[in-house]
Amino acid sequence: MIISALCPFVFLTPFGRRKIGITKPDRYSQLVVAFVAAIVFSGLLYAIGRTLYATSFENWYVYIGKSYKIPAGISQLDRASLFTIVAITGMLFSPIGEELFFRGIVHTSFARSIGEKRASLVDSSAFAPTHLSHFGLVFIDQQWGFLMMPAFLWVMSMFLVSRLFFWFKTASGSLLGAILCHAGFNLGMTYCIFYLL
Repeated sequence: MIISALCPFVFLTPFGRRKIGITKPDRYSQLVVAFVAAIVFSGLLYAIGRTLYATSFENWYVYIGKSYKIPAGISQLDRASLFTIVAITGMLFSPIGEELFFRGIVHTSFARSIGEKRASLVDSSAFAPTHLSHFGLVFIDQQWGFLMMPAFLWVMSMFLVSRLFFWFKTASGSLLGAILCHAGFNLGMTYCIFYLL
């Protein structure tokens, strides 16, 4: 994520950085809407996973939560502390790095030749399958496996949330809209994992 975040500052001129969206937002109100909309989306994704897969490892949030190593019987205070650490980390690193790369560099590289809407389909199509590293290709009971249908649903949801990130980049007039939307999604997902599963 750090390398992705540094790419625009290493490889682009100030004009290039402005072109990909590293600018002040035109509409600050959209930043709040972006953050809240993404939390709602993460809650919807929780509800779908819970309805279809309950608390099995086929539920994306259950499997991802396994990587957080939340101790059984953890006190509420310790849970809140661990949640805060994971949430802050999740709200900083991947939203900044991934949005500068996907909604910034990748998107803008295609937008000039195929237009904004099609470029958004390209950056979302690149973004979504990278998240198979979080869920889909799984390691359970010392064995690797691929959960076909849950992985498909997860990747499609990552495609849709990626489109939401782009929408708020456009609505706010800045990559900050996409970054805050992404941060809101990660916060909502982390909350669901720590407190709803």
